[in-house]
Amino acid sequence: MKYLVFLSTITLLLSCAETVKKTDLSDDALVQEIHEKVITIDTHDDINVKNFTASKNYTQRLTTQVNIPKMKEGGLDVAWLIVYTGQDSLNTVGYEKAKANAMAKFDAIHRLCEELAPDQIELALTSDDVRRINNTGKKVAMIGVENAYPLGEDLSNFEKYHKLGARYISLSHNGHSQFCDSNTGEADGDWLHNGLSELGKEAVKEMNRLGIMIDISHPSKESMIQMIQLSKAPIIASHSSARALCNHSRNLDDDQLIMLKKNGGVVQTVAFTSYVNTEKNDKRSAYMKGIYAQVADSLGIDWYERSQFQSLSDAQKEAFIESYPKVMNIGKEIVKSRKEAPEGVNVADFVNHIDYMVDLIGIDHVGISSDFDGGGGIEGWSDASETMNVTAELVKRGYTEAEIEKLWGGNLLRVLDEVQAVAAELSNI
Repeated sequence: MKYLVFLSTITLLLSCAETVKKTDLSDDALVQEIHEKVITIDTHDDINVKNFTASKNYTQRLTTQVNIPKMKEGGLDVAWLIVYTGQDSLNTVGYEKAKANAMAKFDAIHRLCEELAPDQIELALTSDDVRRINNTGKKVAMIGVENAYPLGEDLSNFEKYHKLGARYISLSHNGHSQFCDSNTGEADGDWLHNGLSELGKEAVKEMNRLGIMIDISHPSKESMIQMIQLSKAPIIASHSSARALCNHSRNLDDDQLIMLKKNGGVVQTVAFTSYVNTEKNDKRSAYMKGIYAQVADSLGIDWYERSQFQSLSDAQKEAFIESYPKVMNIGKEIVKSRKEAPEGVNVADFVNHIDYMVDLIGIDHVGISSDFDGGGGIEGWSDASETMNVTAELVKRGYTEAEIEKLWGGNLLRVLDEVQAVAAELSNI
């Protein structure tokens, strides 16, 4: 039986679904001025290749959290689009399947920048590219690889990915890869390599040689320690927060943060609710679980729990992924008027992590990321159109324009420059 009240509410919401969100702080001249002057970089935005076709793409204001119209609305200048592949068996069959998935995402990003919207967005490979493209008024795309699993066991594939535009690579994701252990091993103490494998050690050297930033957001702590010991260049955490404030294995503890500072790297604070405030996230998620199920039922959409996802067929997974943003957006709109709804994780909670890490390791080693379209998003920064709200909170906390510039991308570009300088030096040895 359909939920009639929800159905009428959803009909109303759908009729105005394309209404442009506006920040409550649009009249704050100082926030507006700073936000327009600094280059804003988000280092982690997942993609679905179905949104990179001639009929459906990022030139349109899709339900995706990131697309060009929403970047323009929120003043987000640079989006690192992610070539993500989930973990599977460590064998040739698994590597080949993963390779096809990765190549499809590389192709999609190049199609957007070179065929679908070359007048609106351009691929950057260096910090100079970022500044040059930004000065033209176009948006900037960069490419990060989340999980080196699809590279198989052939180290020459790192150079192939580099030529395709990859400027950071994580050696693992949720599950141990052929290169290193994942943070997920912490749950049961089950490790495959006790850090880096021999292949992983060679991969670190190869990324140094090529000028690819090493991303330690998903690898285990021991993997990170060994990467820092081996790397001749600074490393990054492309989307992680402070474990002292939220005890999740995806976050970095104080020892890791201090190691990152000594290495000269940067941690990109992530706006992922369960990595920002687990307690608030759990209360809100429990409440929203029923809301989303009712929305899906009202729309005639099959809805699944996260625990069910792996058991679904490929067709069911695709249908769920396609419907997920619509159901989520409608559900969030519905609860805005519900006073009994538990408070969600918000921009203030997010900036608490920035404050903590800046106090611990300094303004030069902290940045910003969202994990949009990959589970990220918080109240106040739920998609790219609300990006200015982060700047507003930073201004409210007393950060100067120069400090905000560093947080929004200056630090990340500095690390990219240093990584590429190391590669240049190695090529001359």
